[in-house]
Amino acid sequence: MSILHTPVSESRARQDIKKSRFLAIADTISSVEAAQAFVGLHADPTAHHNCWAWRFGQSYRFTDDGEPSGTAGKPILQAIDGQGLDRVVVMVTRWFGGVRLGTGGLIRAYGGTAALCLHNAEKVPLLETIPATLTCQFGDLALLQARIGAQAGVEIQSTRFNDTGAQWSLAIPRDKVDTMSRLVNDLTHGRADLRFDELCRE
Repeated sequence: MSILHTPVSESRARQDIKKSRFLAIADTISSVEAAQAFVGLHADPTAHHNCWAWRFGQSYRFTDDGEPSGTAGKPILQAIDGQGLDRVVVMVTRWFGGVRLGTGGLIRAYGGTAALCLHNAEKVPLLETIPATLTCQFGDLALLQARIGAQAGVEIQSTRFNDTGAQWSLAIPRDKVDTMSRLVNDLTHGRADLRFDELCRE
């Protein structure tokens, strides 16, 4: 299985196609909420179309923002997947120049501008992670959150509270499974329960 990558930082690419101007902006994201914030930040109200796509693991979204269905958002997502990227969002903004591009032309313009932007971006490999569930009491919550949040590569993806404490959904790098198990056990003297949603196999 090939290793997925993500951009290191924001990258941009511009193309002028039959008098229309296209600007692509791409960046890495740490959550679905970060993707939504990126879209809100980079949508240009002076442009005719702000089309975008993002992928975060198995979650993805895209929009054509007024362009014919399937001609903008989906080609942007295909550019992301075609380059083996994850945890990434791409916005392609178009200022219409008066010449219609047709369905094929739009697909090539949006997909091509996104692909150019992503190709030029500096990228790093994503660590293989294992989904896990951590259940803890309120008394251990603050310490665990601080210590787990400081672990490189470990992500707290969601938190649910109950009467006695909290349950977190985590993504833990495969090579940190044993370390995290010991850390959680030591910090809470065995009170917290860390369970991995899939078995670790060599």
